[in-house]
Amino acid sequence: MVATVSGGGHRLGIDFGTSNTVAALSGPDGQVRPLLFDGSPLLPSAVFAGPDTGLLVGADAVRSAIGAPAGFEANPKRRIDDRAVWLGEREFPIEHLVAAVLHRVHTEASRVAGERVGDVVLTHPAAWGRPRLEVLTAAAQAAGIGPVKFVPEPVAAAAYFATVLGQRIPPGRVIVVYDLGAGTFDLSVLLPTPGGFEVLASAGLPDVGGLDLDAAVVDHARTATATATDAWRRLDWPQTPADQQARQTLWQSARAVKEQLSRYASGDLHLPLVDRQVRLTREEFEKAAKAQLDRTAAMTLATLQDAGIPPERIGGVYLVGGSSRIPLAATLLHRTLRIAPTVIDQPELVVAEGALCDRPVTAAAPLVATPPAAPPPPAAPPTTAYPAAAHPAVAPVSAGPVTPFAAMAQVSAPPVAAPMSPMPVAMPVSVPPVSAPPPQFVSTSPPAPMPPTWNGVPERRRPIGTLVLIAIVAALVAAGAVLAVTRPWQPAASSSPNNAGPGPTVVVGTTVTVPAPTTTAPAPAAAQTTEAAIEYPSTWAGSWSGSYVQDNNKVYQMSLVVTAGSKIAQVRYAEAGCQGTVTVLSVNGGVIRAQEAITSGRCTPTGIMTMHLDPSGSLEIAYRPDVATYTANAVLTRG
Repeated sequence: MVATVSGGGHRLGIDFGTSNTVAALSGPDGQVRPLLFDGSPLLPSAVFAGPDTGLLVGADAVRSAIGAPAGFEANPKRRIDDRAVWLGEREFPIEHLVAAVLHRVHTEASRVAGERVGDVVLTHPAAWGRPRLEVLTAAAQAAGIGPVKFVPEPVAAAAYFATVLGQRIPPGRVIVVYDLGAGTFDLSVLLPTPGGFEVLASAGLPDVGGLDLDAAVVDHARTATATATDAWRRLDWPQTPADQQARQTLWQSARAVKEQLSRYASGDLHLPLVDRQVRLTREEFEKAAKAQLDRTAAMTLATLQDAGIPPERIGGVYLVGGSSRIPLAATLLHRTLRIAPTVIDQPELVVAEGALCDRPVTAAAPLVATPPAAPPPPAAPPTTAYPAAAHPAVAPVSAGPVTPFAAMAQVSAPPVAAPMSPMPVAMPVSVPPVSAPPPQFVSTSPPAPMPPTWNGVPERRRPIGTLVLIAIVAALVAAGAVLAVTRPWQPAASSSPNNAGPGPTVVVGTTVTVPAPTTTAPAPAAAQTTEAAIEYPSTWAGSWSGSYVQDNNKVYQMSLVVTAGSKIAQVRYAEAGCQGTVTVLSVNGGVIRAQEAITSGRCTPTGIMTMHLDPSGSLEIAYRPDVATYTANAVLTRG
């Protein structure tokens, strides 16, 4: 089905997803069609930074990661709370990774439209608040898109079902949007109103999604070939490009088999390196996936009960997100609610197309944004001391050719929002203009063909956030270059004083336009991180213990002994028999970035820990190894 909206020029709707990004383009005739990338409506959200290239996106990033996995980030959306992300030997602000994806989408949309597309709508989870929306705003500006409108994902989905599918909802009835994507599950309850849709309730599970169901397929294969320990060691801990390619092939095949089981009773999974083929039946898969999907159905029921909504008030239950295709998801939801859900052929396209529907969208209450009388001074980026051998210096990136609508000027690093806690959709949003340092974003033409089911290698990300920014300074920029997808791209800079461009237009309830400030106070001097400051604060002193959970579901009991005034703490993992040291690299704003080094035992030898002392008194830790692909999180308590 092709959606239709009112005409008036080209408009672009972008659904920036965990594993894939989907976009829809409407023309002057009002027809809305999905944007295709290499023949598929699904663009992998993956980003890759090579040693001598800019940022590659999509299938190009996935292919390049085979030879250099350290430069690969499969799921930038999961890193939205990180200020910066290490790719290879360089550190990038998170907004630059998002901007690389948005730039690829906007470039393709402008090519198809034959003109620059200026009317752009970005969707986002309903629970995202201002700090995360500021990251999207900065990314859109860095991508040269300019001001964008924001629409919550469930509101866009509801608009699709009401406008495109023509679903009639009786007055007083609510819509339930069940969104099972690659990385998360999100549930929203919306009430149609004359002005749009009011979000009555929302909830979510950050650890349930298509990636977790892919892992269930891999675990089944692992159990069926338990004697092939050497092959699985290479698949789990690839050390060569050949092993890395085998690992990606395994996870790609696992996703393909999972999707095949939505259509057929069984599927065969070939295991590289093991050199065996394992058969998986739908019954076996559903048995493995039931615990995860049961949680989504239970959360749906609990959310409706907490909101005081009886079954007779439910006007429709709609399934969106690629993983909602799994038949068991609809079956369990039907059993729980006693209401048959609506499933469509391409649930991945719902949010992007719904973002362009004519029906106005609102949150629980209209917003009134009052710009501040005087904008606050921008914070200077922190200066962080690193061991020279561990982190080589990054050479400045020289600017490449400029697109006609992404003119480049020398810019400085902006202040970046700290990790946030979920906020209601109806909270007033006032997003300041942001300028960003200029990485090189590269599109290649033509990219290699890629099957629509490609997902990359799943990596669980629930980090606390790193606080390090390395400002990348641009050199001179050539002007007047013709837009070409084969050339490096540079993020746009504002022509306003101090690079303070016009603020974005935000739609969360009503359209809110934040005018640009006319003056900007001088930034304070950057706080230098000295050797004397690189130590554990006295408030951290003591013995800490708790569970250390890897994204491959391995759990260890972790203990950490911190001495006040020292830069080295002692760490131990009881079940693994490993112990070592955790040495502070930087301290900033209550967050410590430290290097772990295992001195005894058979654990991953080195990795980076990002640690934060929670107001409740617990010590939260996010861990990323230097040579492996898994990640881990820990919450420790004192005593």
